[in-house]
Amino acid sequence: MKYIYSIILFSLFFSTIAYPQSSKKKQPNIVWIVCEDLSPHLGCYGDQVTKTPNLDQFATEGVRYTNAYTTAGVCAPSRNAIITGRYQTANGAHHMRTLGISGVASDAYPKGHKSYSALLPLGVLGYPHYLRQAGYYCSNNSKEDYQFLGSPTMWDESSNKAHWKNRKDKNQPFFSIFNLNITHESLVWMRDKEPLLVDPKDVIVPPIYPDDSISRQVIARFLTNAMIMDKQVGEIIKELKEANLYDDTVIFFFSDHGDGLPYYKRELHHRGLHIPLIIKGLGLVPGTVDDQLISAIDFAPTLLSIAGCQVPKTMQGKAFLGNQKSKQKNKYIFGARDRMDSEVDRVRSVFDGQYNYLKYYMPEKPFYQDIKFRLQNKLMPHILKLRDNGQLNADQMSWFRQTKPEEELFDIKNDPFELKNLATDQAYAAKLNELRTAHEQWKKDYKDWGEMEEMEMVKQWWNGKDTPPLTEPPMLIEKGNKIAITSKTKGASIGYRKSVKDTWTIYDKPINLAKGDSLYFFAHRVGYTLAEKKIVR
Repeated sequence: MKYIYSIILFSLFFSTIAYPQSSKKKQPNIVWIVCEDLSPHLGCYGDQVTKTPNLDQFATEGVRYTNAYTTAGVCAPSRNAIITGRYQTANGAHHMRTLGISGVASDAYPKGHKSYSALLPLGVLGYPHYLRQAGYYCSNNSKEDYQFLGSPTMWDESSNKAHWKNRKDKNQPFFSIFNLNITHESLVWMRDKEPLLVDPKDVIVPPIYPDDSISRQVIARFLTNAMIMDKQVGEIIKELKEANLYDDTVIFFFSDHGDGLPYYKRELHHRGLHIPLIIKGLGLVPGTVDDQLISAIDFAPTLLSIAGCQVPKTMQGKAFLGNQKSKQKNKYIFGARDRMDSEVDRVRSVFDGQYNYLKYYMPEKPFYQDIKFRLQNKLMPHILKLRDNGQLNADQMSWFRQTKPEEELFDIKNDPFELKNLATDQAYAAKLNELRTAHEQWKKDYKDWGEMEEMEMVKQWWNGKDTPPLTEPPMLIEKGNKIAITSKTKGASIGYRKSVKDTWTIYDKPINLAKGDSLYFFAHRVGYTLAEKKIVR
């Protein structure tokens, strides 16, 4: 009876595995060049101070998108949304940061906080899984920061040496990410003594900062880093050209969120979410400009659409290119801000291209958060000292209000730094109600884990225990030289390899295993503990 059951299970398992498949058309090579912490400070976006000749030239060969936005003003929640094509709030990955960082002081987190890997909903996988299943070589160089510990099958290679050149079959299509961290906020203070490429006298000081030598020097340092990033982009493009791959490769350039400066980064203001986005290839008309609203959750479905992979229904973004391009364009951009390091808050935003609506769920808390990491930027303690000495004007003091209203509404077109709240102006009552209603509908359409206290959420995921559940160990079903692998844990990814030197392969059909062969295999539900086994036949 046990043997008959195994045969039935083997047959069912063989016939029911389903992954989004690629089309029979030639699969394009795809490269993502991702910088960090940068709003559109590029010459092609009209910046007169930051010299970016490589990206300016790249923009003449592709499409420049003027209204691209992330779903968070900080890296880890934003990157979770990008890798899954879903709002980080729907994944329980909205707090900054879930996994913790080695060497970071415990006071960087609230009392009682435990590090955890976000438990992705059933059926949710990172887009590299679908690309690899469709035959792509997927490399990530080198930052992940997705709020979860990914399964070993997510990438062919993810390291600071990962590169499309490392694929063994040079005819294999590739998807490669190059993360450029030179524009990250930490490089402002880490490179403080390095030579500047921007004269502090030439920078534009925003009204939220005091116009003095420290503000100007910090801004000049930040823009200098952006210029160095542009050179790095040029090197990646040169490498593709030298390999005769540039013309046939689809290339995205974008940032993981807006500027890495105080009162920019982490915010849901326009300056915290607005990013550059330039795409070349796919027959796109060179040198054109597209002003449609694009959310970063649209990147993953667009990527799969370009690659010829079926976009899974679990993705919440819309493909804006490729054979699965959505017929509907975004009407709104939705953003979320939750715990930032040790500081707890909950804010949501809706942006329609001109008006930005902010909903504050903890209005009793001040706007400013005393985030220790940010204090390393010398502009931050400088601003705090001026505040304490009564030397900031009204606009500069707006960040330090001790409480928040429940709602704010700003006209980005006429008030780019969002200093005049229109929420109480009856002339804008209709717009306020429209965006408030859009926010309430968003909450109904997409689960917002932010409604639950963080550790209560984790406790629910872990079934009340202090550690995450163990993925059920993978089981083998053997029939002759064929071996099928399964796991009782719903949503578990399964991978295998025959040598520890091999790259993990995504399991999707029974494997041939000869006598004397070794087989390493695992099952992993993202958010649970991975279960791994080995057999020797």
